[in-house]
Amino acid sequence: MAQIEVILPKMGESVAEATITTWLKSEGDSVESEEAIVEIATDKVDSEVPSPAEGKILKILVQEGEVAKVGQAIAIIGAEGDVAPTSPTPSSAANESPAQEAAAQIESEVQQAAQTAAPAAKIDYSDSDRFYSPLVKSIAKEEGIALEELDNISGTGNEGRVTKKDILAFLEGRKNGGVSQPQAAAVPQPSAPAKSAPATQTTPSTSLSGDVEVIEMDRMRKLISDHMIKSKQTSAHVTSFVEADVTNIVNWRNKMKKHFEQQEGEKLTFTPIFIEAIVKAIKDFPMINISIEGDKIIRKKNINIGMAAALPSGNLIVPVIKNADRLNLLGITKSVNDLAKRARENKLLPDEIQGGTYTVSNVGTFGNVFGTPIINQPQVAIMAVGAIKKKPAVIETESGDTIGIRHFMYLSHSYDHRVVDGALGGMFVRRVADYLENWDVTREA
Repeated sequence: MAQIEVILPKMGESVAEATITTWLKSEGDSVESEEAIVEIATDKVDSEVPSPAEGKILKILVQEGEVAKVGQAIAIIGAEGDVAPTSPTPSSAANESPAQEAAAQIESEVQQAAQTAAPAAKIDYSDSDRFYSPLVKSIAKEEGIALEELDNISGTGNEGRVTKKDILAFLEGRKNGGVSQPQAAAVPQPSAPAKSAPATQTTPSTSLSGDVEVIEMDRMRKLISDHMIKSKQTSAHVTSFVEADVTNIVNWRNKMKKHFEQQEGEKLTFTPIFIEAIVKAIKDFPMINISIEGDKIIRKKNINIGMAAALPSGNLIVPVIKNADRLNLLGITKSVNDLAKRARENKLLPDEIQGGTYTVSNVGTFGNVFGTPIINQPQVAIMAVGAIKKKPAVIETESGDTIGIRHFMYLSHSYDHRVVDGALGGMFVRRVADYLENWDVTREA
């Protein structure tokens, strides 16, 4: 068989590179077609790259911790007995775009300048609360950028992260006697004294004693931590609560779920039903479907619903159902099941966790009655749906009031009080509850 390159796949319009985190196979190992051989990480999501063919890994071209460009060859697969190539294959260079070549040239100049300069003192960037990609750390180390300097660079990447472009602009500005950086297009940051922490609050160091275990945060947990603190610093959180009688939904689902699975091949959970009600309420109150840029309100025409999903590792990810208002209940169900399954398998693409305009978190999955969710920036609202519980309730009938057993749940609506007042935030969650309570028990799907 001809030798085949393993190419770093395209992972979305906004993703140009990824870090190789773990090789699942070593040089000389046999692989099956479509078998996962390497784990990669971007600023947005972790995923796996499958083998394009059956064979043996002849050579690994990009090592763990190194950054590869989209379209770049990261390994070579061949047949048993093939000899690993000793130089890069021509197609690898041919696949590079002019922009990638220019970026490589800039990076090469930085590395050459670092080699001719005096050796920099060893700097430990792990003390920072911000996430930096291996490439950014490498450039900072080679250029002798102190941790305090790095922490004060404004990032234009996702959630304000420092990109290669940002650090190269910083170096250019420092060389010219000033600091020149591109204007960040991330979530607006609250004003603060010049000496305040740029991303997260630094936790005071504590002395450890007794029987303790120190656990290093993994990469995703650091990103979540940074995102949650930044959301609290950015938005003025208010939470409204409504209790909804969802007896009709419970009875309808119990009646339909077996037929739904046999007829459509999909398991019918409560989440798609909640999402459908939220979408209807957003159409009624479009000023919930907004974001803020400086002192401007950006109203979104598309309704893209993020659904918080817990991963086996305990971390959290929010895949997005794009244009949920154009889907019926079956379409929403298919999307929910597909995204949840691929989230658990680390197979989501970066574009599939971007572009959300409103988020729902099903805390009832863990038996919680209600919660106070943190807004998923740059959105302005998020809803948590709690566990469904049976309760005795007063039922109004034509012949008088009676006591009966009903199914109730709490809806918790957190919203940004900078642009969503209590009236809008409260009416919105009440409207979602109304749609759930008035569920048509005769509908087919």
